[in-house]
Amino acid sequence: MKLAVVLFNLGGPDRLSSVKPFLFNLFSDPAIITLPAIARYPLAALISTTREKVAQANYAIMGGASPLLPETEGQARALEVALKASDPQLDARCFIAMRYWKPFAREAAAAVAAFAPDEIVLLPLYPQYSTTTTASSLKDWLAVYRGPGRTRTVCCYPTARGLVEAHAEAIRKTWGTAGHPAGVRLLFSAHGLPQKIVDGGDPYRAQIEALAEAIAVQLPELADWRVCFQSRVGRLQWLTPSTDDEIRRAGAEGKGVLVAPIAFVSEHVETLVELDHEYAHLAKAVGCKPYLRAPTPGVALGFIAELARAVREAVGRDGGVAPHGPWRCPAGHAKCALRAGQAA
Repeated sequence: MKLAVVLFNLGGPDRLSSVKPFLFNLFSDPAIITLPAIARYPLAALISTTREKVAQANYAIMGGASPLLPETEGQARALEVALKASDPQLDARCFIAMRYWKPFAREAAAAVAAFAPDEIVLLPLYPQYSTTTTASSLKDWLAVYRGPGRTRTVCCYPTARGLVEAHAEAIRKTWGTAGHPAGVRLLFSAHGLPQKIVDGGDPYRAQIEALAEAIAVQLPELADWRVCFQSRVGRLQWLTPSTDDEIRRAGAEGKGVLVAPIAFVSEHVETLVELDHEYAHLAKAVGCKPYLRAPTPGVALGFIAELARAVREAVGRDGGVAPHGPWRCPAGHAKCALRAGQAA
């Protein structure tokens, strides 16, 4: 059997000159700015122009480009190895479809069509489902792919065992390497969203909180923990509490923090710059010490094994779209992938 696994991710600029068009692609997405195109495109042009220099400075800290693509390529190769190890007769190949920068979905779609698979599994590298991430990437893919293959979609896997254990192990190792300091609050930091998106039925916050609780169960030694949200942009009300406010709170209470970025599975600007530079400086300024940061799952064996289980489970089921792992969205989340009927 020929199996194509398409990995969805956001993408990132591959050079400083790519920052502005990357930002334009991001803010012109109707899933991000919910305005008619006649207003959205000029606004996206304005935002990408005004934010270009600040964003370039952030990417310059990382050597002038986002590491997200090479990180995702590493996960793709590791997943291929895991899938072939489970079935040596399986011709499994992973393809990468980024939403806002190269390789775009249309490039991945052409490569998948040329491969001519029997089965296709669409696998987002966003563990938590949101209309702003998975739904946008899925819509982008469905608009361009016309090749062969029966398609199955993994909509989310927020509490899958391998993901939970990978985060717990990274947190435990970070705390241990620092000497098991006392008085440390564990902050589960996730990328924020405007509150109105969650109020409209997006299950993202519920899935973030479920993952945090599942990880915390494995870390009784770090019983003081909170969920918080980073990367706020614009004037809208965003999810609270914010990560920077929680760092200030911890400093005022004489505590340190260990920040675990649980919405991300690879390192990129929100972890390597926002967490490692901006929030580290903030922690120092407000007397929050120690300031520790756990790494993302990356190519941790347990995480890659969980992705392989998700792929195998998807191939074996009848439905077009379903979550992997024990999570099911509770009532009240109208934008859940199953309720919204986003079958591939």
